[in-house]
Amino acid sequence: MRYAGLAMAFVSSLCFAFSGTMAKYLNAAGLAPLEAVWVRMAGAGVLLLAVLAVVKPSALRIARSRLPFFAVYAVVAIAGVQSLYFAAITRLPVGIALLLEFMAPVIVVAWVRFVRKIRLARAAYLGAVMAVAGLAIVVEAWQGLRLDAIGLGLALLAGACCAGYFLMNDSFGDDIDPLGLIAWGMIGAAVVLAPISQPWNLPWDAFTRTASPVGGTPLPVLVAYLWLVVVATVIAYILGVNAVRRLSAAVGATVASLEVIAGSIVAWLLLGQALGAYQIVGGLIVLSGALLAQTATIVRQTPVDLAAPVGVSRSTVDP
Repeated sequence: MRYAGLAMAFVSSLCFAFSGTMAKYLNAAGLAPLEAVWVRMAGAGVLLLAVLAVVKPSALRIARSRLPFFAVYAVVAIAGVQSLYFAAITRLPVGIALLLEFMAPVIVVAWVRFVRKIRLARAAYLGAVMAVAGLAIVVEAWQGLRLDAIGLGLALLAGACCAGYFLMNDSFGDDIDPLGLIAWGMIGAAVVLAPISQPWNLPWDAFTRTASPVGGTPLPVLVAYLWLVVVATVIAYILGVNAVRRLSAAVGATVASLEVIAGSIVAWLLLGQALGAYQIVGGLIVLSGALLAQTATIVRQTPVDLAAPVGVSRSTVDP
């Protein structure tokens, strides 16, 4: 189960890596960043709802007692991560904002250790720190020393929401179907973001065009959008959620940092954005940190902890 979870986490990161590049095509066609976020969430949510309604309708049933969890998941784990990140990059360099968002592994490790009071293997701590250090090199953080205070706050909030995504995936019980959670989460995120993105003003004719971001390979916008929805959202979230369920929030968040590296490769292939020496070195450090983190297992300090936080039992336990 552990190796299956690791494989899911890696593939999920690869799928998520297409998000930024595919969104570039939507932006080049005339959609604003938040408009691209909205069509992504709405499209993925509607697709999942339609498929589940036919294939597995039971997954869409929500117990009344679980409605608050679904609401928080939609607002924090999905809408919060997406909207705060795009707001942050309007005030910060993209690389800096991305680095701050991917502070999530460190936030998750700190939460699990000091709030849940669960002792983690040293590999989890070291892997998280290595991943963040590698990301700092990948995005060349030293290039942006003058940070906008509001942008800094938005990016850190995006990181906190990203950490919440992993922690919530690790904590819900068997009474919630992961597929239903993702579907309703996407729909809820689209509803929450509607007043901000104003989909009624979307340039829908953009989906009939062929776009080419600066230095990029021309692609039909509809193809880019479908790839963004199906691969970079639906498949990515399904694999990501199930990966955390098989690993742990701490390990899953660290492995997810590989998205930055995979995203750089995708951008290089489709947009012509070549990787520099810093990106290659930093990428190797991120990879090393992620591989180290996957060796981490949760260690319970006493037998009493066997009844502790929901979701912990899904992680491998040291004897």
